[in-house]
Parts: sequence; C-alpha cells; structure tokens
Amino acid sequence: MTDKQTIDYYDDFAGWYENERRKGYHAMLDALELEVLGPFAEKRDVLEVGAGTGLIMAGLNGTPRRLVGLDISAGMLKKASLKGFQVVQGSATALPFDSGRFDVVYSFKVLAHIPDIEAAVAEMVRVLRPGGHLIAEFYNARSLRRLAKRLAGPGQISENRTENDVFTRWDTQRDIISYLPPNVELKKWRGIRVLTPAAAAFKLPGVRKVLPRLERRAMSSPLAAFGGFLVAICQKRSSAGF
Repeated sequence: MTDKQTIDYYDDFAGWYENERRKGYHAMLDALELEVLGPFAEKRDVLEVGAGTGLIMAGLNGTPRRLVGLDISAGMLKKASLKGFQVVQGSATALPFDSGRFDVVYSFKVLAHIPDIEAAVAEMVRVLRPGGHLIAEFYNARSLRRLAKRLAGPGQISENRTENDVFTRWDTQRDIISYLPPNVELKKWRGIRVLTPAAAAFKLPGVRKVLPRLERRAMSSPLAAFGGFLVAICQKRSSAGF
C-alpha cells in the first residue's frame, strides 16, 4: 500500500471514526489506554503518533504541559483541530520534530498498520528526551481478538472500504521487543481487551456492566500477555544509564 492509498483510507475513515467510539466497547478501550498513559503524561511534553480525530488527546483533559498530535490523514486532523488541539500532518516514519523534543511519545491502534515498523519506532525514540517514555500499542498475534477477527472477517469502515483496505500486522511479544532500538529498555507490559471475546459482547446488558471492571483487573495481571492489544511501556536510556 502506497502512502497515498493509506492517506485516502484514513481520510475516508474520518467520517465514520467517531460513530461508535464514545460508547460501549470502544469507549472501554479508550478508557483503559488512558489509564495506562495518564500517569506518564501529567505535566510533560507529549506527542501522539497517529492522533486521528483527537479522542485520546481529549481524554488527557489538559494534564500534559504540552500536547501535540501527528497523523498522516488531513481528514482526521481536521476534526482534531476543530477540537482545539495542536496537530501536524506527517508520517510516523519521518517525524517532523527535532530530536529529544518530548518527554512522552505514545501511539495506540496505529503501529500495527505501519509496514516499516522499525523505522517508526526508531523515529519515536529519536524525538524522546533521555529518560523519556515510549508507550506503544501493538496488535497481539496470541489473543482472542485475532481469533474473533479471523472468524468475523473484515469490518466496514466506510461505505466503500473495509479493514482489508489497509495493511495490518499482528505481533508477538518477541516481535515487539525486536523492534526496539538498543537505547531503549522495555519496562513493563499492559494488555488491553484481555477477556472480551468480541465487541458484540457489549450488546448484552449484564456483560457490558461487568466487563470493564474485569478488563481493568486483567490489564496488569499475568493474563495481560493475551490482550488483543499489547502495550509496551519503554524508557529511553540516558548517557549515564537510567
């Protein structure tokens, strides 16, 4: 897939992106991701890679000292800009920022769609200050979510496109570790969507009440390794170590 095809895909997706993101399953995912991210972002200079329409940025509630969002899609960024966020159009594999500019760089639901993942991770680390944190989410090859995707087939993202129209990669923990540059240390894992068998489970009244509580507990448990989304929390080395 070319850069233009990727941009066209996400520009098309922008019109549908928030349709289901404010409730149920998708709202739970955002809440869990913000729970992971929040403590690192407070009073820090923060960059989101793949900011989309700014939903995660909004969830930070103004706690960062400075917050910048980057996305390849002008359609997505237009919506984020209308919410008042500072956003920049650009590629994850060639970030338009000076080295060492941010304390925290994070990305959710994006890195799995970047073919040159090593270049993207290297760029995210480059713009981090020494001692800064990289919070990077990947799609887990060993998860109920992957099985559910195989059984259900590609989802519809607009009237004319499905999930098959964008590159998607599924990784193991070992794969993710191999993407990290030598000047980064993996500190811990978090698992998002560990127990939820399918997004449709949230249509069941009893289930949608209890699942968020169970998922919050599972996120940092030994079961986190089976989360549909694996979050690697990493720290950039300083010249004198950590």
